[in-house]
Amino acid sequence: MTTPSFGGPLISFEIMPPRKPDAAPKFWSTAADLLSSAPDFVSVTYGAGGKDKRSSLEVIARLVREAHTQPIAHFTCIGADRTSVSETVRQYLRLGVRTFLALRGDNPVNQPDWKPAPNGIQSASELVATIRAVEAQECCHYPSSRLRQALHPLTIAVATFPNGNPAAGTTPEQEAERLVLKQAAGADFAISQLFWRADDYLNFCELARTAGVTIPIVPGILPATDPHRINRVGELTGILPPKELLDIFDHAADAAQAHQQGQIFGARLAYEVLQGGAPGLHLYTFNKSQPALELLQATAEISGYPLLNRTTPTLHESFRQTLRPTAAAENTQSEFSQIKLSPLDLTQRRDTHATS
Repeated sequence: MTTPSFGGPLISFEIMPPRKPDAAPKFWSTAADLLSSAPDFVSVTYGAGGKDKRSSLEVIARLVREAHTQPIAHFTCIGADRTSVSETVRQYLRLGVRTFLALRGDNPVNQPDWKPAPNGIQSASELVATIRAVEAQECCHYPSSRLRQALHPLTIAVATFPNGNPAAGTTPEQEAERLVLKQAAGADFAISQLFWRADDYLNFCELARTAGVTIPIVPGILPATDPHRINRVGELTGILPPKELLDIFDHAADAAQAHQQGQIFGARLAYEVLQGGAPGLHLYTFNKSQPALELLQATAEISGYPLLNRTTPTLHESFRQTLRPTAAAENTQSEFSQIKLSPLDLTQRRDTHATS
């Protein structure tokens, strides 16, 4: 098992399972690059309405079997009845999954008359409780499940939205209250939606703690290197990029300079939330390893935190064959080793607001 540096920030990545068989080799090469950095966990998306269910199951199964890095299975419940949700959870548990990210999911697009299943699960809080119930049933029926639970307790993460959830029309205050309910249902930690200013995350953590949230809140960060991706994500989530980031792209001499300046923007954001007390970083990779690894390297250079090469990961032989030197793995340190950002005086924000 990979052992992270004790006491330092945790790092993790979100990856998306390949939707077509011919995309699998590139996907696993990306996964291998990311796993070589010894992350604390890797989350695997499920697709809207579970449309990537089969591929997600295959990816999760291989990670459990071979990668020796904790995989987190995304799980959405919208549009599914309780029976099918319970059966899928049971399938994941029997694969060896011990961590879920419980999500309600988005309503289907372009279906104005759509209604959820009458006996369906309507919220992430209900889904958390359902996953716990299925695990309890498995432990009642199978002695091995009881032992597995004792050795590797089931962990459930949930999503949270520092700027409110535009799709649900909620404010940050309402999202803090929702997080209280998810915690009460059995959630162990939360991963935030992306944000572009450190204060969005830090202020939300203060709101959440005041509301009664005690579980860790991990900041979710999107590397700021691809203008098209950033704008597209803004359209989908309602979290629009700030003017200062867009100006970086507009004023860059060329694509290489835009990429580097965007990475510095992302590294400063990561540094500020860590200085403010964040327990780690969760990077939305969109299956691009190089920007994620560069962001970690740049953040490590300016913060002193051991975010890369913390340990030598233990990989199954089939993953060793997948691993190979790539630009993502080779260029991270050299490109950012000379970057020096001015120190940020955030020590007064270092408190327990964002820690467990």
